[in-house]
Amino acid sequence: MAFRRALPAHLVNNMHTAMLRLTAMLLAVLVMAQPALSRSTLQERIEAQRQKALHTQARLHEKRGELHAAQVRVGNLQGQLAQTSAAISSVNVHIGELAAQEAVTQRQLAWNTVQLTAAQQTLKRHSDALNRRLVDIYEHGDLGYLEVLLAATSFADFVERWDDLRLVIAANQRAVRERKAAEKRVAAIQSQLQAAQAAVQASEQAQERAKNQLSMLANERAQLVTIADEQRRHVASQVAEMEDLSSNEEAQLEALIVERERELAAERAAAAARARAQGVAGNPPPEGAPGGLSWPVSGTITSPFGWRHSPFGSGLEFHQGLDIGAPMGATITAAAGGTVINAGWYGGYGNYILIDHGGGISTGYGHCSQIFVANGQQVQKGQAIGAVGSTGASTGPHLHFEVRINGKPVDPAPRLR
Repeated sequence: MAFRRALPAHLVNNMHTAMLRLTAMLLAVLVMAQPALSRSTLQERIEAQRQKALHTQARLHEKRGELHAAQVRVGNLQGQLAQTSAAISSVNVHIGELAAQEAVTQRQLAWNTVQLTAAQQTLKRHSDALNRRLVDIYEHGDLGYLEVLLAATSFADFVERWDDLRLVIAANQRAVRERKAAEKRVAAIQSQLQAAQAAVQASEQAQERAKNQLSMLANERAQLVTIADEQRRHVASQVAEMEDLSSNEEAQLEALIVERERELAAERAAAAARARAQGVAGNPPPEGAPGGLSWPVSGTITSPFGWRHSPFGSGLEFHQGLDIGAPMGATITAAAGGTVINAGWYGGYGNYILIDHGGGISTGYGHCSQIFVANGQQVQKGQAIGAVGSTGASTGPHLHFEVRINGKPVDPAPRLR
C-alpha cells in the first residue's frame, strides 16, 4: 500500500490558521449582512412608527383644543345660567317688594273704601234733603219770591219774609253744591281706587311674566349646560383614549430605537470579531467613554438629574437628564462622536436626537427647534447637530440632555468636561 508523504508541520499550522481566518471572515460577513438587510427594514419601521405617533399627537392636540373649547363653552353657559338665576332672585325680591306695596295699597284701599262709604252717606243725606225740598215745593206749589214778599202784612213781616227767603234760597243752593261736591268726591275716590288696583295688578302681572320668561330661560340654559357638559365629558374621554394610544405608540417607537441600539452593538461586535480574525488590533475606545463628554450647549443647568417637582404641577417626577437653559435657536453640538440612531419627533421630548457612542453609551438631546442630522449619520464630537427649542413637553427654550449607559439614564453632570 502506498502512503502519501506527510506535509511539513509549519505548512499544516499555516493552513490551519488560514482556515480559521477564512471561517471568521465568513461568519463576520454573514453577521454583518444580516443587520445590513434588517437595518433598512428596521429604520423604515422606526420612521413609520414615528409618523404614526406624530399623526396621533396631531389628533391629540386637536382633541385637546376641542376639549378646551368645550370647557370654555360649559363655563360660559354656567356663567349665563348664574346670571339668569341672579335675575330670577332679583325679580323675586321685586315681587316681594310689590307684595309689600300691595299690602300698603290694600290698606289705602280699605281707608278709601271707608271714605267712599262716608261720602256716599253724605251724598245720600244731601240728596234726601234736596228731594224733600223738591217734594215740598211740589206739594205746596212754587210761590214766587215776589208773591211771598207782597203777602206781608207789615214792614216787620216783610223783613222777616225777606230773611226767610234768603235762607231758603241759600239752603237750596247749598244743598245743590253739597250734592255736586259729594258726587265729585265719590267719583274721585272711586277713580283713585281703580287706578291703584290697576297699577298693582299691572305690576304684578309684568313681574310674573318676567319671572316666567326668566324661568324658561333658566331651564333652557340648564339644558344647554347639561348638553355641553356631556359633550365635554365625551371629548375628555376621547382625549384620555388618545393619550393612552399616544403613550403606547411612543413606547413602541422607543422599543424600536432600543432594538436599533442592539443592532449597532451587534455590528460592532461583528466588526471586532472580523478585526480579531484578521489579526488587527481592536478599535480604540469611543470618544463617549465616561468622563469624555463635552458640553452640548453653552448655558446653565436649570434642572438637575434626579427627583423634582413636575413643572406641569403633577407632583414629583424623576428627571432623567439635565435641563440646560439656553436661548431659542442656540447651536447644539454632539457631546462625543458616534452614530445618530434617532433624529425626529419623540413624544414628550419633542424633536429629539439620540447618538450611540459605542461601549453602551448614548446621549440624548431633547426639545430641539431644528435638527441638522439624519438617522444613521456619523457625527464627530463638537459637530453641530441641532438648535435649542421648546418642542414637546416643555415650558420654555432649553436643552434636555441625557446620558445613558446600556439604556439606563445616569447623571450627565460628572461626565461633562
